[in-house]
Amino acid sequence: MEQVRAAILTLGCRVNQYESDAISARFEALGAKVCPPSEVADVYVINTCTVTAESDRKSRQLIRRCIKKNPAAVIAVTGCFAQVSAEAAAAIPGVTLVCGNDRKVSVADKAMAAVRREAFCAFDVGDIFDASFERMAIEKPESRTRAFVKIEDGCESKCAYCIIPYARGKIRSKPAEDVIAEVTAIARHGCKEVVLTGIETSSYGRDFDKPYNLADLLQAIHQIDGIERIRLGSLDPAAMTHDFIDRIAGLEKLMPHYHISMQSGSDSVLKRMRRRYLTATALDRLEYLRKKIPHVMFSTDLIVGFPGETEAEFEETMAFCREARFFHLHIFPYSKRTGTPAATMPDQVPDAIKAQRLARLSEQQVAIRSDWIAEQIRTAPEVDVLFEAWDEQFIYGHTENFMEVKAPADPSLSGRIVPVRLTGEEKGICICKVAP
Repeated sequence: MEQVRAAILTLGCRVNQYESDAISARFEALGAKVCPPSEVADVYVINTCTVTAESDRKSRQLIRRCIKKNPAAVIAVTGCFAQVSAEAAAAIPGVTLVCGNDRKVSVADKAMAAVRREAFCAFDVGDIFDASFERMAIEKPESRTRAFVKIEDGCESKCAYCIIPYARGKIRSKPAEDVIAEVTAIARHGCKEVVLTGIETSSYGRDFDKPYNLADLLQAIHQIDGIERIRLGSLDPAAMTHDFIDRIAGLEKLMPHYHISMQSGSDSVLKRMRRRYLTATALDRLEYLRKKIPHVMFSTDLIVGFPGETEAEFEETMAFCREARFFHLHIFPYSKRTGTPAATMPDQVPDAIKAQRLARLSEQQVAIRSDWIAEQIRTAPEVDVLFEAWDEQFIYGHTENFMEVKAPADPSLSGRIVPVRLTGEEKGICICKVAP
């Protein structure tokens, strides 16, 4: 039998991408050749997303596109859409198997069995709230610059707009020894930077029998030779206590950039969202981090047009962003998600108003970002950059505080951390000169 060709298509978050990489590694261990999704394959794995109704639509569309590309292929569906809407996924004509979110790596074994016409479980979706942490690791990352490591799964916040707790289940943490072993292997393969990620990263260790949290894990990873940069996924403001900040502030490898999961800058909107903090809490954490860590920068997610959001509440978010001075914003117009409390809330905001508010917040952010870059160039222009990718004209990378920079193209710099001097800005990207 010829070598099986498997293609993996991924929608959604970085956790999904990490899990797709683990599925890919499993296919290779089973003797398959992992090929680009653009090619005709014997197996297509669609790792789906369900965060919005649009995500569901894209998941179904991608499944049907793979079926059309090769009607004879094994079509395996996994991910959050497969978990929440398992029967709907299985009902799509041409789907071979559906696999739940707590048994993703096994999708490779089932798909290979299907190709070889051996027995396999075509519908393997269990109760996600009874799930344990699925063991997986990526010890040979494709990139020699940055690798993602999933340290946690599940979320117990149950925010009014979010379906993810029903797709991912309760908080489950990867054993610390497994994380340390994985990061050690990644360093051994020459990767300089590791990003710790999860569905609710700041809750790491909450499910352990013995006290051990994210700060403990960071201190352990900081000791691993070869890793020069550590970054974190999204963090809940409520979890970033002064004690936590005190413990991580002295870790030189932990990069001075934090993505804070805000969603709104209005206390009344946050209350309707069922978030667990107020804007004063977040501002206190940002101020304390700036006091402890020089040149630290922040990014955040914001939803505009949440049900009932008034013009005054939106102006509160605008004012909050001016005070917080985030370097980067991920702004989303609120999107109804069936099955969440927010979908049936009164006073749904018209799409035109959502679009207008998104544009206003984006315009303000461009000015804040430019001010940040100008301040960096003025006060601390000499920085270290990890260069990652290049085109015909420039090579691109990131500073420690995650400012994107570019320099005249020199592929030999890829994967290296080198000193540069910031000289200017072009459309939100810093222009730099590599030190001689």
